[in-house]
Amino acid sequence: MAQSYLSLSDLTFSWPDGEPVFDGVDAVFGSGRTGVVGLNGAGKSTLLRLIAGVLQPDRGSIVARGEVAYLPQDITLDPGLRVDRILGIADLRHSLHRIESGVGTPEDFDAAQGRWDIEERAISTLHKLGLERVLGSASDLDRTVGTLSGGETVLLGLTAKLLTEPEILLLDEPTNNLDGSSRRRLYSVVEQFSGAMLVVSHDRDLLDLMDATAELRGGGIRMFGGNFSVYQEIVDAEQEAALAAVRDARGDVQKQKRELAEARIKLDRRKRYGQKMFETKREPKIVMGMRKRQAQESAGKLRNNHIAKVDEARESLTEAESAVRDDREVRIELPDTEVHSGQDVISVQDLKLGSGQRVSLHVVGPERIALVGRNGVGKTTLLDAIVKAGPRVPFKSLPQRLDVFDEALTVAQNVAAAAPHASQEQIRAQLARFLFRGNDSDVLASALSGGERLRAALATILLAEPAPRLLLLDEPTNNLDLPSLSHLTQALRSFRGALIVVSHDRRFLEDIGVTRRLELTEDGLL
Repeated sequence: MAQSYLSLSDLTFSWPDGEPVFDGVDAVFGSGRTGVVGLNGAGKSTLLRLIAGVLQPDRGSIVARGEVAYLPQDITLDPGLRVDRILGIADLRHSLHRIESGVGTPEDFDAAQGRWDIEERAISTLHKLGLERVLGSASDLDRTVGTLSGGETVLLGLTAKLLTEPEILLLDEPTNNLDGSSRRRLYSVVEQFSGAMLVVSHDRDLLDLMDATAELRGGGIRMFGGNFSVYQEIVDAEQEAALAAVRDARGDVQKQKRELAEARIKLDRRKRYGQKMFETKREPKIVMGMRKRQAQESAGKLRNNHIAKVDEARESLTEAESAVRDDREVRIELPDTEVHSGQDVISVQDLKLGSGQRVSLHVVGPERIALVGRNGVGKTTLLDAIVKAGPRVPFKSLPQRLDVFDEALTVAQNVAAAAPHASQEQIRAQLARFLFRGNDSDVLASALSGGERLRAALATILLAEPAPRLLLLDEPTNNLDLPSLSHLTQALRSFRGALIVVSHDRRFLEDIGVTRRLELTEDGLL
């Protein structure tokens, strides 16, 4: 059997408003797993949609050897649809049930040919992905999608794709909304897939399962052999070399400027000496005129030579700077968010949740708590209950949708509304630390990209008055590109208060220094 692969030739695509995404891209993705990384807006999801045929390129071709299955990032399923309809086996099940009842038609037997075990295969695949609790038997295939959580819906969508036995699998942020157990199940499925796989993700554990990494940047694709960790090592080494080249180039520019200035001083001295000789008429006029012309020509050549060297040094500096990535860091100080050791932050006893559990929770001092639990167990419900119960310090919440500001106001106006006593100079100085510099802070919230939206949301809640000393974060890493994930991590490291974070991103929780892990189950908090 021929190996599956994808080939892109001269792939060009722009949005209807003329904004280019890809321009003449050539790439080949062979059998194996390829992680797709890049900044927000680089075109990661767009690439998968082009390969899947959801979008059509302006120019070029996409050749896929093998059946393609595509799982989009924001999978939306009609809550009224039955599970078997989502899996694409409803009609086949109907035929099988008619055959089993003795009323099967020839068409039913034709449909069932070679697929008599479709229910068992569907249940087996659902179990591999950890859905045995909600979809444990063939009768559960009659359930509706509305009875499943967001994470369970993602896994159901993946099961539907796997049942088609694709040779090429496209996954866009597949671990979003998945709990830790479900993530591990998905990792196992990814490792076992034998065809060609393209995975867009910010999940570094998932990206480290890849055989290769494709980076989208500047309208092109660059391939790296190896997983995300290997890619990161290569990029870091390149950036170290690029920064060294910039330092050398800057030094050369300064050197050439000094030599140009010294040359000009020498030429001025020669000019004054020549003028003095001319005025004193110590030599014949014709000789002095000839020497003056020679001096002017020599001075012109010397000056132009040094100016050319300065220009060359500047060009080298520009070239060196272009190799340095503009993945800037958020650098902020938040002393007013400090919570002292022993200070009560949250104290709730026997609190009844809407999801049925009764929980007690006591948070003291600047604790950093990871709230985990299976999909649908009620983690978001618990955060809402904490807010209603009333923490004992000023607090802010960061919801998954990042809807913490007025979309009709600019970034600066949103921060000003949250911090009414801060001056415009103070607001803009702080926004610069969140990478909103100059006119960037005057952009409407509704026009922000994903990464900008995160930074604007962080600025709005962290710079608020009074300063929050407790943050409640609900799956904050969902849909973030890797630089944005880094910005979030940097901001939370600067935060000096208490944190309660719903997340299943193990590395993220390690990076922000989680000190306690709480698991919400059907019986309460563990």
